[in-house]
Amino acid sequence: MAECFWYMKNCNLFDQVAPEDIAWLERHSRMRKLKRGEPIYLPSQSPDGVILVASGRVKICHSTPEGKQAIIDFVDAGEVFGELALLDSQQRDEYAEAAEKTTLIMIPKRELQALVRKYPRIVISVTKLIGLRRQKIERRLRNLLFRSNRERVVHLLIELAEKYGQPSDAGVVLKIRLSHQEMASVIGSTRETVTVILGQLQNENLVTIARRQIVINDLAKLAKEVNEPLPNNDRNQPQSMGKGRVTTAAGRPLKP
Repeated sequence: MAECFWYMKNCNLFDQVAPEDIAWLERHSRMRKLKRGEPIYLPSQSPDGVILVASGRVKICHSTPEGKQAIIDFVDAGEVFGELALLDSQQRDEYAEAAEKTTLIMIPKRELQALVRKYPRIVISVTKLIGLRRQKIERRLRNLLFRSNRERVVHLLIELAEKYGQPSDAGVVLKIRLSHQEMASVIGSTRETVTVILGQLQNENLVTIARRQIVINDLAKLAKEVNEPLPNNDRNQPQSMGKGRVTTAAGRPLKP
């Protein structure tokens, strides 16, 4: 379980926790490996702990009344989810599944609550995390209500550039591979509509798409189109200008 300890030690949530206490928590946690599409938890299940993504990626989803999948968020390596287990024991109304080959660390609720009593600052970190995710969901809801399909796609591209953008000479490379259906599930549209809009953006030389890899050729123009500020200007400059690398929430560089 030494590998498990390393991932927990490098998680922002536990950055103020003494190594011996992380080791104690690690002894009560377990590692779980999943294939792409494998469920992690289902709606109506009571939360029994917090989950740390050691590697891979998880998508948090909700089923629409029509039975379609709506993607609420993606959780990447070094990040945690299921954090409401610390504050609330009500049944979940969303579900989670592996978006790719993924390794998780399942941290039990009772032991984590004991750690929180010793390190109350963990609650502050969890509260901030909940607030950030709430803001993201509210922003997407506003887009669903008041934006055209094209504007929703553009907003999603800007959001992905903020989190997954890697500067290159060609523009900003999105280091996440999403199918058109997955993009549609995020913005509340259809696969066919997303395909058409991405084709339009490519014809306008705003993006380049090849094998599910998207390069944003002109991020500033996309941001201006929807009246959004350019996300993290320093991070999204071409590498030739000597700017810093994009990192995950755990502070590790994104791999090319």
